[in-house]
Amino acid sequence: MSNPAKSRLTLGPILFHWPNPRRRDFYARIADEAPIDCVYLGEAVCSKRLPWFEEDLPEIAARLRRAGKEVIFSTPALITTEQEAAGIQALLDAGETIEINDLACLHWVRGKRFVSGPLINVFHERALDVLRNHGARRVNMPVELSAAQIATLARHNRTGETEVFAFGRQPLAISQRCYHARAHNLHKDNCQFVCGLDADGLEVSELSGRALFAVNGTQTLSHGFLVLLDELAELQAAGVSHFRLSPHTLDMVEVAGIYRAVLDGTCSAEEANARLAERIAPIPFINGYLHARAGREWQPARPST
Repeated sequence: MSNPAKSRLTLGPILFHWPNPRRRDFYARIADEAPIDCVYLGEAVCSKRLPWFEEDLPEIAARLRRAGKEVIFSTPALITTEQEAAGIQALLDAGETIEINDLACLHWVRGKRFVSGPLINVFHERALDVLRNHGARRVNMPVELSAAQIATLARHNRTGETEVFAFGRQPLAISQRCYHARAHNLHKDNCQFVCGLDADGLEVSELSGRALFAVNGTQTLSHGFLVLLDELAELQAAGVSHFRLSPHTLDMVEVAGIYRAVLDGTCSAEEANARLAERIAPIPFINGYLHARAGREWQPARPST
């Protein structure tokens, strides 16, 4: 079984369009207070947002590194412009490690070490081999995989590092169309950045009224929050080395502390779930994919005997 002390907590990129003061304060607290080992910075959803906070990234990265955090720069899930391509090349030229979320990035990494993000479809061993041969040092598993599938891929993952999305609204899809703009009767080219009105995503409901998804600009997310606390020990034993928390307007320092305590064995998953439920309610927990069920379902832990 893996040694829990070796498990790493990562913080994914902010997926939402947060104002600069909130973003700067958020990362200041993460640097100073959160038991996070690695932080992903940048814009993975819509590159139109990047100019709003791009100038702050060097200072944020420096502060996180002074606090002992590894910093990796996330790149867009859909690369469609020369400006986006130039931005990726600039990061690589500066010696930064990037997280790729579009396979087009393989054109620029050219053997440099990189991280494969959760939006890259890795569903079999051959895909892992392709990424490793191009220089991947860590591979994120897609959120749709079951625990058994993750275990199989982790055993085959010769990059040495396997990461699993463990908390937050699950990223499900990216589109060229902007759902947020359409909801406000706007066009994507003149979106007025209305995605900033919903700091954790815009809820989308079925005709029956039951919330099903959340939208974030061009991105579709789950409505429920993925919570993998009961499953951490099993995933550690299967060879998962990194567990990703996705930023939300919750107290992410507290969330990181809860996950760290379970990974370290100083808090039971049952107690941790109860603490987290108080912070997230009324939004439901989900973990269906990991249990080979519909993603929006919740499979509670079996009572210990």
